[in-house]
Formats: sequence, C-alpha cells, structure tokens
Amino acid sequence: MHHSPLPFDFYARPVLRVARDCIGKHLVHDTTEGLVVGRIVETEAYRGPEDRAAHSHGGRRTARTEVMFGPPGFAYVFFVYGMHFHVNLVTTAVDMPHAVLLRAVEPVLGAELMAARRGISASRRELTNGPGKLCQAFAIDRSDNGADLTRPPLYLSDGPSCRVARATRIGIDYAGVWAERPWRFYDPASAYVSKAPKPAPRSPLARARRPPLTRGG
Repeated sequence: MHHSPLPFDFYARPVLRVARDCIGKHLVHDTTEGLVVGRIVETEAYRGPEDRAAHSHGGRRTARTEVMFGPPGFAYVFFVYGMHFHVNLVTTAVDMPHAVLLRAVEPVLGAELMAARRGISASRRELTNGPGKLCQAFAIDRSDNGADLTRPPLYLSDGPSCRVARATRIGIDYAGVWAERPWRFYDPASAYVSKAPKPAPRSPLARARRPPLTRGG
C-alpha cells in the first residue's frame, strides 16, 4: 500500500473546508515499531481567536499554542486531562490560529500494533474511536508537536471519498453560542465515530402538526 503525503495547499485553506475534506483521508504514522494507517472518520474545526472553544481564543499565545499561529500543515499536539494527547492539523494561514482536531479513525493497516499499544482487542471499535485513543494507538505524543505534516513520519494521504455529515462539537458547553456551531464532521456509516449526534429537538409547530393517535394504535 503506497501513501503519499498531502501537499501544503491542502492545509492552506479555510478550516471548515479542511475539516470536512479530512473525512476519508488516511492518517499515517511510520514509527520504529511499524507503520499504522487509519481512515479519518471524525474531525472538529476550531477557529480562533473568535471561537471561544479554541485554545487560541482571544489571541492567547503561549508556548503550547504557538504552533497554531505559524504556517499551515503542521501538527498541534496537546495533553489533556493529565492523561491523553490530542492531535490537530494547523490550517489556513500564518497568524490565523485555526486547527482541525482529529477525533476518530477507522484502522486500515497495523491494527494489531494499535491494539498492543492500547491493550485491547484489535476488533473493538474503542481502538481508535476518540481523540485520545487514536493518539495512543498511533503513538502520537508531545514529541510530534510541530511536526511537518507534508512529509513522513506523520502525515495525511488520500483515501476513499464518503458521505459526510455535520453536528455540533463535543465537550465545549462552556463556549456559549460557539458550542452550537455545526463544526464537527463525520462519516455516518462508520462504527468508529466517537459519539452519535443528538437528534434535533422537534419544534412546537412540528409537534402541533403531528396527527393524534387513535385508539388501538
């Protein structure tokens, strides 16, 4: 199986387009232990400094977030909850701190190696159905922060196209109205999506139009 890194131009675009176009692409990490490949099935877009859910909200610029303010096509890896790494793709342009969080992948190659790293069966969807899980399975950690995604060992390559759905992002209730933006993209046919979206609430008008039940069903 041959994998060629996607070019700089793929990342140097508006973050929402990149987040959507990542669905179906392959995440590749060529490590000393072996090659692992997964088809990306879920992403989230973060568009600072306006986006209250983004680490760069308000123009916050720290040693941790500095890579987001640089050129697109680099990895932004951070540690969360004192136990997990998350990997993001820096997009758009210099001084525009936009990034795409990779939330879930579907194993393509190296599932047994992923399983050994995760300590679970290679057949379980929990292998890579979350951002922390996929980083553990792919051996992505702080040493990959700032990695050039246009060349090995960590990069994206082309993959099969698929239907893409949208939903609100996960775990950002603190972000107010920004939490309502449909900036999560996913493959609705994949079992590896981390969390199914909640159905939209029915409006009072729609409920009023619903025909009443008759006796006997």
